[in-house]
Amino acid sequence: MRKVVLVTGGQRSGKSSYAEKLAHQLTDRPVYIATARIWDEEFRQRVMRHRKSRGEEWTNIEEEKELGRHDVGGRVVVIDCITLWCTNFFMEQNDVSLALEAVKAEFEKFVDQDAVFIFVTNEIGLGGVSPNKLQRQFTDLLGWANQYIASKADEVILMVSGIPVKIK
Repeated sequence: MRKVVLVTGGQRSGKSSYAEKLAHQLTDRPVYIATARIWDEEFRQRVMRHRKSRGEEWTNIEEEKELGRHDVGGRVVVIDCITLWCTNFFMEQNDVSLALEAVKAEFEKFVDQDAVFIFVTNEIGLGGVSPNKLQRQFTDLLGWANQYIASKADEVILMVSGIPVKIK
């Protein structure tokens, strides 16, 4: 049953909606793991809207970093999202190499379960190069994390204007 799906794309491209619909096609009791750390009131409101939009059929888990500590064996799991998950490692490590190694290790620990994993991520490196050093470093981290997860994924879907394009 183990399967890894990566859903990627730009901001507001339909990634999360696609991942949730895919999960519903596979099960009537999906799991949603939210990796967001609430940084401010605007983001808190966004999280509250997302919580309300999911129905009672979802098992909701909030986990900023340690995905592997959750037993999701036999379940279909949406992990939303890798971008915020990597942010949590990067803000604590403040080192791209250390954060990337921690992300890879936690990913491997988590997906070493018999489950369907649907990871959501952003393609933030498609635009220009930022003049901000910290932002450039994070773009590198996320790009490398996305590449790593895509290499391990059974399927990769790129969302473009709400349309899924199968990459792998």
